[in-house]
Amino acid sequence: MSGGEVTSLERVKKALSGAQPDRIPVVLPLTMHGAREVGLPIREYFAKPENVAEGQLRLHRRYGSDALTNFHYAALELEAWGGEALFREDGPANAGAPLVRRLEEVAKLEPPKVADCPCLGRVLEATRMLRQRVGGDVPILGLVVSPFSLPALQLGFERYLQLLCERDDLLPRLLSVNEEYSVEWANAQVAAGVDAIGYYDPVCSATIIPPEMFRGTGQGAAERTLSRIRAPAVTLVGAGRCLPIIDGLARTGTRGLLVGPAEELREVKAATSGKLALLGDLNSVEMRRWDHARVEAEVKRAISAAGPGGGFILCDGSGEVPWQVPEEVLLAIVEAGKRWGRYPLDWIERA
Repeated sequence: MSGGEVTSLERVKKALSGAQPDRIPVVLPLTMHGAREVGLPIREYFAKPENVAEGQLRLHRRYGSDALTNFHYAALELEAWGGEALFREDGPANAGAPLVRRLEEVAKLEPPKVADCPCLGRVLEATRMLRQRVGGDVPILGLVVSPFSLPALQLGFERYLQLLCERDDLLPRLLSVNEEYSVEWANAQVAAGVDAIGYYDPVCSATIIPPEMFRGTGQGAAERTLSRIRAPAVTLVGAGRCLPIIDGLARTGTRGLLVGPAEELREVKAATSGKLALLGDLNSVEMRRWDHARVEAEVKRAISAAGPGGGFILCDGSGEVPWQVPEEVLLAIVEAGKRWGRYPLDWIERA
């Protein structure tokens, strides 16, 4: 960049530090949309790193988001452990059958080596390609499923809840092997060129488990894991509630928190002031039906709730925009975010 213009990387870094950049960064986590850009079915698109790199670059040129992502699909991490991803034509891949059929099998689990997993290797190669193409101006965001939420893929959700409630003697072993894997996987992405890691931890949310269970289990796993990741991390709790566990999340070492539509963004901003940067909280399910007036209203609402003082990134509230959201809505979100998110936010005082 020339003439002293602020780069997207500088803008995102400043927001994640809790400070106030030139404007609020706008990040659209578009993953499978790259398949549409290069004219491939979703499964074929994710099969080659050059497809993903080209798709992400075309998405960046089309929409002008302040970040790229190397994220493919969450079930990829089940593939790394020997499982299967089930692809769809119009949405993210789902996880196949759980690897662990009986709880006693947890004692035999061993973490895979990242270098031995072709599916992870494709993500790393796509990351290196993106880093080479965009240089140091645009941040690349990676993602790792947390050691505490990964068992929902490994065991199946119902069996994992059974373990949490009835077999807490097995949990330390399960978390230990998952932490080793998650740290290695996150740091491999950092070495390949990502600037920040999304720490995907939906099971920790107060929508899924009681806050006291998180404090006694998932919080410690996050503290141990994030302390070993060599890049800033942002915690994603899916669309779940985070307010009941805000203090615990702030102690994990995460740099920021993705807020979903289940929470009141203004309340989360007040609760996290000086502790965490916030991302969110546009409703990615509802935005499929938004018109321009609704886009404008939702963007202004989010900015007025969390933008003052800095430490905010405008984003969807789940971490992945659905395939069905129209192009015109995505373009309108970025345009409105850049227009209303420039500091100082004087329009809020006049509103």
